[in-house]
Amino acid sequence: MVNPVTIDPMDVHNQFLISQVHPNDWINPEPVDRYDLVVIGAGTAGLVVAAGAAGLGLGLKVAIVEKHLMGGDCLNVGCVPSKTMIRSSRIAAEMRNSHPFGIQSSDVEVDFAAVMERVRRIRAGISDADSAQRFQKLGVDVFLGEARFADAQTIEVADKSLRFKKAVIATGARASQPNIPGLAEARYLTNETVFSLTERPRRLGIIGGGAIGCEFAQTFQRLGCEVVLLHKNDHILDREDDDAAEIIQQTFLREGVQLFLQCTVERVEKTSEGKVIHFKNLNGNDCVTVDEILIGVGRSPNVEKLNLEAIGVEYDKRGVKVNDYLQTTNPKIYAAGDVCMNWKFTHAADAAARIVIKNTLFSPFGLGHSKLSSLVMPWATYTDPEVAHVGMYEQDARAKGLEFDTIKIPFEKVDRAIADGETDGFVKILHKKGSDQILGATIVARHAGDLISEVTLAIVGKRGLNTLSGVIHPYPTQAEAIKKAADVYRRTLLTPNSKRLLGFLTKLS
Repeated sequence: MVNPVTIDPMDVHNQFLISQVHPNDWINPEPVDRYDLVVIGAGTAGLVVAAGAAGLGLGLKVAIVEKHLMGGDCLNVGCVPSKTMIRSSRIAAEMRNSHPFGIQSSDVEVDFAAVMERVRRIRAGISDADSAQRFQKLGVDVFLGEARFADAQTIEVADKSLRFKKAVIATGARASQPNIPGLAEARYLTNETVFSLTERPRRLGIIGGGAIGCEFAQTFQRLGCEVVLLHKNDHILDREDDDAAEIIQQTFLREGVQLFLQCTVERVEKTSEGKVIHFKNLNGNDCVTVDEILIGVGRSPNVEKLNLEAIGVEYDKRGVKVNDYLQTTNPKIYAAGDVCMNWKFTHAADAAARIVIKNTLFSPFGLGHSKLSSLVMPWATYTDPEVAHVGMYEQDARAKGLEFDTIKIPFEKVDRAIADGETDGFVKILHKKGSDQILGATIVARHAGDLISEVTLAIVGKRGLNTLSGVIHPYPTQAEAIKKAADVYRRTLLTPNSKRLLGFLTKLS
């Protein structure tokens, strides 16, 4: 029997979730003599590696070890619950802002408990894909418990010893805890605990203005909280395109999120009035009182207790050290996902896992040798509007000494965006000077995360703006902004002589 786990609140949905991703009556199997591949960690990267290796039809012996919940952050405390919660908050915002569309709505009342119940229900409902039972049926030996390397060929979990030919570390990362005096004593929320809320905090303080902090700030504000966002730099989302970040910042201010920028949180004090966050900014010392504090200041890799020193796997505060093939300093052991990569996204972990499958199983036969650096990685921040990006930013191109031009199409010039009332945004495409080669793109739009894939496909397929200009886009759609950007490039190809000839022919017709 495995060590039982619980998730607050232990309602029917969370009970069902646990029965899928960490069944408390699970009995670990008897290990085979030697596994071809053992994976530590059953988040996205680990699950893709295990399922992919077992599904090759080669009769490989594969095992996976998970100490907590299969599905990792994405299913349990990341993408799935957060985007479910974001959807509820978007509906609330649309109802409040329905008047310009000719719809009169009464006061919007958010049932926060019902919102969170829906999050738990949907999370449980899709958990079968990551369940222990499903992977057992795929032919993977599933071990629940904490893993550690006993030596360079053996992993110990519970009272079992798993001998292996190769192993993959996919233990992920966790929310970082900033070193703020009084924070631990006052207690705080992270993405790992926030979805256990059943009562809405009246006042919520969020420390960190990156993607996680911003998504939660807008979501809780729209669900009826008074949100205060504290960020160390002079702009939220400061790693994104400046124009994109400015749109999100102005949206937050318009929606009532209180921003404190360029501030340093010095201490937290728990009082009878609430949790007091003391900070210093350009105006001097100040403080704000809230009911709950949510931390969103980065991620720390899960490398503790693995006994990596014993097997020659090097790591630091950023995670396990890997080469471009995702091989650790022990050639028999690979890593994938948040534990070793700067890209901390579910889709990045999935892509890395596919590289690991090729390099662990096929490279000994002269095949594989896939590289992490060959990936074209898009990402999105799911604020409203969303911010999506792929490829280089302007500063990246400058740092590489590349000459480039930028084409920007504001959505206020796109018919569908006008009809939708979603004109706050743009498509910005960076291309090599004198060429249609796309270097990068940023999109700010209601569904920017969907729109960016067209540009990603063009980059991966080595197709440029000429190709995008020749693609027929349904009218009216917001994706037409991409074609408009490509058309702008095409018009630059017209020389003065060709323009004069075209004007002459037009008059003749």
